Amino acid sequence: MSQIDPGTTSWLRTRNDREAFRLFLEHGALTRTMLGELSGMSKPTATQMIARLERADLIEPAGEVAGSRGPSAVSWGVRADRVTGVAVNMLEDRIQAALVGALDTVHPIADLPVRGEVRSPELDIDRAIDAACAAAGADRGTVDAVTVGVQAAVSGDGDALSLTDTLPGWPAVGARGRIESGLGVRVILENDVNLATMAERAFGAAQDAASFALLWVGVGLGVGIDLDGRIHRGAHGGAGEIGYLTVASPRDRVGAVTTELLGADGVLRLVGAPAAARYPEALAPLPHREEALHEIALRLAMTIEPVLAVLDPQLVVLGGPTCLAGGERLAGLVADALRSGDRPDPDVRLSVTGDIAVLAGARRLLVEQIRARLEDRIPTW
Repeated sequence: MSQIDPGTTSWLRTRNDREAFRLFLEHGALTRTMLGELSGMSKPTATQMIARLERADLIEPAGEVAGSRGPSAVSWGVRADRVTGVAVNMLEDRIQAALVGALDTVHPIADLPVRGEVRSPELDIDRAIDAACAAAGADRGTVDAVTVGVQAAVSGDGDALSLTDTLPGWPAVGARGRIESGLGVRVILENDVNLATMAERAFGAAQDAASFALLWVGVGLGVGIDLDGRIHRGAHGGAGEIGYLTVASPRDRVGAVTTELLGADGVLRLVGAPAAARYPEALAPLPHREEALHEIALRLAMTIEPVLAVLDPQLVVLGGPTCLAGGERLAGLVADALRSGDRPDPDVRLSVTGDIAVLAGARRLLVEQIRARLEDRIPTW
């Protein structure tokens, strides 16, 4: 947007139009009268704002609202087909992807198996965009941005990946640039557990916490760290990569790496799953295996203990397939294992964002980006 002098007519019009557009995003379809009441503007001014936003192709007639007296009034709503994005979750053997729009409508999740496929950043994300648009019945030409959750540490500049072995064909440096130049979309690469942590803060178990740690236990494990509403990434993006931590197990695994204790293979052994069993489907019996629940709880407590000692978060949230399978019983056992007379007992909760936490966090970032992009389309009248 070009610079406008504050207080001038053009500045006021643009400011009013942006505020009106935000009201449409927040409240949905509005009539002229409703927009005037919400914005505090007169009906003539509300009419002018609607006309300008419609000319900018940002809103369109959405229907009619019956009034208590007189004829029905036309309502306008945000055009959901102007700019969209795609949220992507890169898993070990498949890719999940979903379309995202300015109205934050929930669209179907496309699930793409990639085992045995030729892989590269461009190919993977190209497939993800195609699949997400097909699942939602959307025009791929509207896709402007992609947020990708990866099982890796992501550098501060967002284009260097480390501590990962689940992205074959992806370079350690330059993946984001390759996707942007090859596909013509803006890209954010983000650690998958950090995205899940954002979702937990926004609408999950940690909405009321000043600070919290999300212990994510899946094929591997990691910790998302939220301090006063901000994700702590560390100097090189590696904060929370607790799967590489060596711990002293109270049993026969002295000096074991936490991934050996809580990764998919180790957990399936505890559950007594057959050799050919697939994770996480084979976790179904876990709630009924009391001995396994106690052992997993002990290992979870041992893993999160260093985080409590160093960061002292108000809350610990347990997420990922293993913790979700263990349920509230597992969360209670972890809380018991962490009790100590030397410090206040930590609050331990089970994640409520479910198995779409990573996509939900990516969607939240994309909604903010898409809305900002649409606002930038408001002319400086």
